[in-house]
Amino acid sequence: MNTLDQSTTTQQRSGAIAALYLAAAFLLAMPFFLVVVDYPGATDVAEKVALLADNHASMQVMYLITYVIFGVVLAVLALALHARLSPVAPALMQVATAVGLMWAVVLVASGMVFNAGMAAVVDLNPTNPDQAQSMWQAIEPVAQGLGSGSGGEFLGGLWILLVSIACLRIRSLPRSLSWLGQAVGMAGLLSIIPPLSATAYLFGLLSILWFAWLGIAMLRTATASPQQVATTPELVSSTASK
Repeated sequence: MNTLDQSTTTQQRSGAIAALYLAAAFLLAMPFFLVVVDYPGATDVAEKVALLADNHASMQVMYLITYVIFGVVLAVLALALHARLSPVAPALMQVATAVGLMWAVVLVASGMVFNAGMAAVVDLNPTNPDQAQSMWQAIEPVAQGLGSGSGGEFLGGLWILLVSIACLRIRSLPRSLSWLGQAVGMAGLLSIIPPLSATAYLFGLLSILWFAWLGIAMLRTATASPQQVATTPELVSSTASK
């Protein structure tokens, strides 16, 4: 195996491990935020600040794992998929990778804003609870806007949808994985419509399966070069007709 092949294999394996991490992070985050802490269930700002104060350390770690590190790892996967899929869908993957990297950036920003804001609010709450609540009312929309709803599920859904469309042109990844990815992507996009906001939960659940399946599939075909994975029926037919 030459140096170029080694580099390609390493990148694809890194992308596969990244995909498995993202699946694990989703799997860890959903029960934590919905059951253990139930932050989405808190509607009153005083209740939210109380939850932050009672669960400061654990929420700080979870936001680090599921937002900050998640975003960095997502960028690794986005670049690995770009290298893998751009030979068969160059224009589509340019757009998809740009969207994927934007999603990574907003997730990192959301996690850092949430953790920094939470620390300031928790420190202020014992001496001035009213000011702490007012501060959190200003910080929370910024963090949530970046990490979920219009910021998170929309960009994530669009990236997964575009990548999945490109995957249909490649033989080394299952076509059923591509169809699943398109369903995941549509769930993310639909979540920005207020009456359909609950599809964000469907996006999260299906993303666990998609990332895990993608990581396993990439590990199995990590040694495939871009030239090998580009041998699709569409390209073969195009070549034969020339």
